[in-house]
Amino acid sequence: MSETKIAIVTGGSRGIGRAAVLKLAELGVRSILTYNTNREEAERVVGLVEEAGASAIAIRLDVGAAGTFDGFVGAVRDGLASLGAERFDSLVNNAGTSSAATLLKATEAELDEQFAVHFKGTFLLTQKLLPLMNDGGRIVNLSSGLARVAMNGRAVYGPMKAAVEALTRYMALELAPRRIAVNVVAPGAIATDFSGGVVRDNPQVRKMVADQTALGRVGLPEDVAPVIAGLLSDGFGWVNAQRLEVSGGVQI
Repeated sequence: MSETKIAIVTGGSRGIGRAAVLKLAELGVRSILTYNTNREEAERVVGLVEEAGASAIAIRLDVGAAGTFDGFVGAVRDGLASLGAERFDSLVNNAGTSSAATLLKATEAELDEQFAVHFKGTFLLTQKLLPLMNDGGRIVNLSSGLARVAMNGRAVYGPMKAAVEALTRYMALELAPRRIAVNVVAPGAIATDFSGGVVRDNPQVRKMVADQTALGRVGLPEDVAPVIAGLLSDGFGWVNAQRLEVSGGVQI
């Protein structure tokens, strides 16, 4: 990958998305990263990208508000123009929210919110952006180890991510004529501020995860970012419609 490449990374101001943007910058890839509420942090990431010798633009996006996607696509067009381009090469559908809802206590509103963010948002945002994507491009969707391993309190979140994994295969099938490869990365428990920072900040949770993981620790955003960047690279173009779990071997 080179400076001529441009990636769109949703949720690129924090956590795994931030680490992916910075890893791409190391490889000379320019990014359009999105944030929802914290513009200051997003601009800080833009500065770090520029320090790495690449370019980035931050655009606000709420992936759970599909009615705003047309406006976002317009902002992307403007952002591409400022980068001297008309189209982009890669899309990372990373932005998401957590849920601790259970089967017995989940509300319809919680179901609707998780569906809007994880499945509907990924589906419709990709659909809206595809006319701006170069043929031969790459898409990486983010899932979770919880799509494979069932845990208490994840009866909504885990199945929504499983739906994203199924969607990934259908995307790969339908986009094959354009030579766009689509894969899904499923992180394990990662030490970020996701889900209130429980994995990062709670010693008991960290120990529980480490005890259940073959490599004996919780994951870091920097463990996941190189996998995302690799799947976006030319060298991984023959990897398509695949699920890659990046979890250190949790509950194997």
